[in-house]
Amino acid sequence: MIEVQSNDTGRHVKRVSEYTKILCTALNMSEEEIWKVSNAAALHDVGKIMVPQEIINKPGKLTDEEFDIVKTHVQYGKKLLEKSSGELMKLSSIIAYHHHEKYDGTGYTEGRKGEDIPLLARIICVADSYDAMASKRCYRADLPEDYILSELEKCSGTQFDPEIAKVMIGMINDGYVETVKETVDKEKADDEGERILQPAHGSKTCDNYR
Repeated sequence: MIEVQSNDTGRHVKRVSEYTKILCTALNMSEEEIWKVSNAAALHDVGKIMVPQEIINKPGKLTDEEFDIVKTHVQYGKKLLEKSSGELMKLSSIIAYHHHEKYDGTGYTEGRKGEDIPLLARIICVADSYDAMASKRCYRADLPEDYILSELEKCSGTQFDPEIAKVMIGMINDGYVETVKETVDKEKADDEGERILQPAHGSKTCDNYR
């Protein structure tokens, strides 16, 4: 459903789902839990179909008003998904609504803190933020790996659950995350019949994305 917005969105959704899978594996979740969470993660941004695309795809910095509109995607996502009686959609609803909460309580929408944020949302927060930094966006280029690592370390305990951030940093250093990214991008490029271009590096912090 959300992939119809753009090829970039489709690749983002798939990568976040795959990063979630390897994080859950490293956190010793069961195979059943890994399958459920990684599939539910694919719908974390479904609420963005309700946000004007001229805002989502704006090449420059968002105004405060525009950012407030973008933030409504978590509420839209929850409303779209919680209507279903299926377990997977219920998990997706939790993820969609809480994945922009921050570990120190400064996120949105409820300002939850620490372990009061659902574990699934804390996992997707790390996976989603990594992909936001590692991928080209309409308003900036992808960021270099050393910068991403420094942001994950700096934001550990503030934006991110420190244990989950630690696991992600370890997998990046091991080269595992980059292998997953390259595999997903190649598969999606083959599906779309397009070549993935490698953009120049730029600069933005881990929580400044759409």
